[in-house]
Amino acid sequence: MYDIRELYQQLIIDHSKNPKNFTVLKDANRSAEGDNPLCGDKVTIYLKLEDDVIRDISFQGSGCAISKASTSIMTTRLKGKTVEEFQTFFNIFHQMVTTGKTDSIVLGKLAALSGVHQYPVRVKCATLAWHTVKNALEDGAKKIATTE
Repeated sequence: MYDIRELYQQLIIDHSKNPKNFTVLKDANRSAEGDNPLCGDKVTIYLKLEDDVIRDISFQGSGCAISKASTSIMTTRLKGKTVEEFQTFFNIFHQMVTTGKTDSIVLGKLAALSGVHQYPVRVKCATLAWHTVKNALEDGAKKIATTE
């Protein structure tokens, strides 16, 4: 019988090796770059934002398994969501990776990253893409580092 942690670990490995939405979005109207110098994670987020709705989202970059999996799962979760819904997801996800408290019904597969809170240095890996999306939505395009 599988332990839930084993299933979560497998999901993270799968998304890291075969990330979803790993491409340049040709018709993006927002983008931002993220950089985590501590771990070496780098990501560029591409968004197609229309009428306050994330119509499409993709990414390019390199990083550790946590960073890549978090970004991949996040992009699948955010398609079709409003900016306000993104902010709700952002807050719930950030709480989960910093405290371990999760709402798996809201987060879905993102709950696989709930164990990150046990490794504080990895929180920056898991949240890099989230901060980068936030930046793209707020400023359009500005480099952001998560080591502060």
